[in-house]
Amino acid sequence: METGAGTELKEAIQGAADAVRSGNPLSPVMENMGTAVLGLAWKLALACVIFLAGRKLIAVLRKMMNRSLDRAGIDVGVAKFLRSLTEFCLNAFLVFLILGQLGMDTASIIAILGAAGLALSLSLQESLANLAGGIVILVMKPFRVGDYIVCTLGEGTVSAVGLVYTTLMTVDNRAITIPNGVLSNSTVTNTTAMEHRRLDLTVGISYTADLKKAKEILEQIYRAYPAVEQEKELTVYVDSLGERAVILGARGWVSANDYWQARWDITEQIKLRFDEEGIGIPYRQQLDLVVTGNAAKEEDT
Repeated sequence: METGAGTELKEAIQGAADAVRSGNPLSPVMENMGTAVLGLAWKLALACVIFLAGRKLIAVLRKMMNRSLDRAGIDVGVAKFLRSLTEFCLNAFLVFLILGQLGMDTASIIAILGAAGLALSLSLQESLANLAGGIVILVMKPFRVGDYIVCTLGEGTVSAVGLVYTTLMTVDNRAITIPNGVLSNSTVTNTTAMEHRRLDLTVGISYTADLKKAKEILEQIYRAYPAVEQEKELTVYVDSLGERAVILGARGWVSANDYWQARWDITEQIKLRFDEEGIGIPYRQQLDLVVTGNAAKEEDT
């Protein structure tokens, strides 16, 4: 590919060669050659000025971007990716500007690069979607490393958030690797996003049991458990009247880190205290049919 000044210089040299072969005077030809050389030199000098000024401007813009990213507190991986992408785009623009100044046909170069970029993006469609999802997650921060999240592909503690994949560690120490493209477009529940969680429990008691006593026991258990925050609201209530039981509910607040242990401990204490106080918890009865000779006897156990 030749520049405009390069073409003029080539034509001047060809004209000089033709003049020598034909015996014509060389003065006009040499003038044309001199003009072409001066034009090429001027364009090269202007291209050098554009290059130096462009590199200076890119350095200034890079410093401004670094300060902005640092103030925004963006993840290190995303910040590095954005810096590299921005610098590549600015340098590419500078190169095309210089080529245009030298008279090259930049339109054909852009067309070739565009076709190559389209083919590459189609072949890496899933990877680019995951990359975009990773940037969204790292910038918007719906969860962070150490949070416990629940999504359609699994649940666990976030151990790593990369540009392409997010890794979860389950409670039984299994690693789940989820593509960020899927994760960023699905519903995610962050159970540790807030410092405190409300611990809601329900339990059924028999219709013949002492309702007020059962409510007092529930309140006592919640009050006595050390992880339950006593300064926050604590409620014991009748949730519903079921077919086989009266459903009681209790609500209290605990730290997000203590939630599961508190839930397990309080559930166990409810069963033990109800047994001690003679408050029955109904369960589905089984109908046994005992056949003796020709007679059939039903036993309800």
